[in-house]
Amino acid sequence: MKRYKRILVTSALPYANGPIHLGHLAGAYLPADVYVRYQRMQKRDVIYICGSDEHGVPITIAAEKQGVSPQNIVDEYHQRNLDAFDRFGMSFDYYGRTSSLVHHKTSQDFFKQLDQKGIFNKKTEKQLYDKTIKMFLPDRYVKGTCPVCSYTEAYGDQCEKCGSSLSVADLKNPKSVLTGQEPELKETEHWFLPLGELQHKIENWLKDKKNWKPNVIGQVRSWLDAGLSDRAVTRDLNWGVPVPHPDAKGKVLYVWFDAPIGYISATKEWAAEKGKPELWKTYWQDEETQLVHFIGKDNIVFHCIMFPAMLMTYGKFILPDNVPANEFLNLEGDKLSTSRNYAVWLEDYLEKFDPDLLRYYLTINAPETKDSDFTWKEFQQRNNGELADILGNFINRTLTFARKRFDNKVPAKGELNQTDQAMIDELRKAPTLLGTSIEHFELRKAASALMNVARMANKYFNDKEPWKTVKEDPEQCATTLHICLQAVQSLAILMEPILPFSAQNVWQMLGHKDDIHDHAWEEASELALPVGQTFGEIDILFRKIEDEKIEPEILRLQKSKPMSTEEEKPETERVTIEDLAKIQLKVATVLQAEKIEKADKLLKLQIQIGDETRQLVAGIAKHYVPQELVGKKIIVVANLQPAKIRGIESNGMLLAAEDEQGAFSLLTVDRDVDTHASIR
Repeated sequence: MKRYKRILVTSALPYANGPIHLGHLAGAYLPADVYVRYQRMQKRDVIYICGSDEHGVPITIAAEKQGVSPQNIVDEYHQRNLDAFDRFGMSFDYYGRTSSLVHHKTSQDFFKQLDQKGIFNKKTEKQLYDKTIKMFLPDRYVKGTCPVCSYTEAYGDQCEKCGSSLSVADLKNPKSVLTGQEPELKETEHWFLPLGELQHKIENWLKDKKNWKPNVIGQVRSWLDAGLSDRAVTRDLNWGVPVPHPDAKGKVLYVWFDAPIGYISATKEWAAEKGKPELWKTYWQDEETQLVHFIGKDNIVFHCIMFPAMLMTYGKFILPDNVPANEFLNLEGDKLSTSRNYAVWLEDYLEKFDPDLLRYYLTINAPETKDSDFTWKEFQQRNNGELADILGNFINRTLTFARKRFDNKVPAKGELNQTDQAMIDELRKAPTLLGTSIEHFELRKAASALMNVARMANKYFNDKEPWKTVKEDPEQCATTLHICLQAVQSLAILMEPILPFSAQNVWQMLGHKDDIHDHAWEEASELALPVGQTFGEIDILFRKIEDEKIEPEILRLQKSKPMSTEEEKPETERVTIEDLAKIQLKVATVLQAEKIEKADKLLKLQIQIGDETRQLVAGIAKHYVPQELVGKKIIVVANLQPAKIRGIESNGMLLAAEDEQGAFSLLTVDRDVDTHASIR
């Protein structure tokens, strides 16, 4: 692995239209903070940049619902989220906002440079237009009937009932969300980034990314295999960064284009605050800088294809060295739903529980390569069984024993036996073991390794039985407590990236007067706690969480459980044999498969059922590359009413299985049978 001179870390800019929830933390923010805190203790030159994404349709929708301006919305949530992040221990070097003047100028400069180079394609296309208010309607400003499930309140980009990815052209009986009127199609001109023309460059750059997570490479590869297409960089809106072009009156930069530029503009503001306005260039334009983007899975394409394409075409800028995207965090067995308040909000959590308890649980349960599940019961069990009973117990029993038996000071060690030396050896190895895991973005493994050090220390304490040797062999007892206290200091340092508040508390209990984060990671292996040092005030580090504190949280979520959870359980509703006879299940062979433009979940399939060829649209693009489907024999519902999805006719539906962990598989046959064979 190449060792760079400096590291630039970013986390995806959160939308400033609502508060932060646990899904946000598990995906893009906590992993980055753990990584950055570790790198700082390694004394690396590292800066951590983030900020509020304050443009886009979700902001304007939130403003309309509350009857205020978009600026009011972003001002409120920018500050609320920044305060919540601070209380959670996020250690940003700079937290910017995309409504700032610096960001507007930086984004407009990007557009101008690409436009002057002739990079963009200009196209005229038809979009829905509300003539009552004289406004083109983004997808979220249009509602209608879903062509898949007939839900009458589906949005133009997605049906929230069945989850189908849509376009406004798919909706039946579309209506403007703003006026309730039926919109009309009207021509408008936009600028497009020609990703297809840049695909070869992007593929060449990605060739050596052998150390990227398989879930990241897999999603990127599926897009590249399907072929990239032009992507609009402008929109007809009145909230956002105005497009700096004389022909672009009433247009703003599409939020996907301007938001990642926010990393650059925030770094400019950070440099200006330091009194070195040109310093930002060192982090964005020097090849000795390692750029690492921490994001959730829904941002993979933007950070691995689109933003790199922008940086390539502009020139001068470095490209990401790694994009360690996490998968999604589910909640009590269901997907988070902010619209139904089925979420755990960070602000609410911090009113009831300590931040480090959540930092530990979200790290050791991180959705690193597949979706994971947050449950309040497991949160309680991890706190009580690991933080309190293992880590906290060792630290407390060591300090209280030393306070009572060794005059509240670190005793000197005597002659070491084999057990003592084995414990010392484990402590010396621990920083490298944890550090290697963090360097490779394997934070679950790092959290487990941390807890294993505490387990070994507890076992050492028990095996040495200091409560006996204090009377029978005082020198051996002193040696035991000396090594245990060195382990406490090592644990404090190793805890800092994941449990910063608790680490500082332990540091002060040991009698140190400074801040633990100013110390070096390697000190955890030096075992240099001075003999004779007097301890500070000793307190219980982690307290157990009782059932009565957890049960209200579980009950609240049960009341907000997504409706789809009950609707998706087949056992709640039985069918008759006559009902079943109406469904024709047939074996079909996939002849062709291709990705649908601007629909990251959808594939278009040409299938053969007997002598008949049909077309299906299926939401399986996240699970299958088009080429691997060709030739497969699948099961389809052959007599389903045809529907249009993204303006493309779908004549039938394939069958697939998905378990609670997100494992997905098409249903096929276990031996060779003819197409058109009936499923009985």
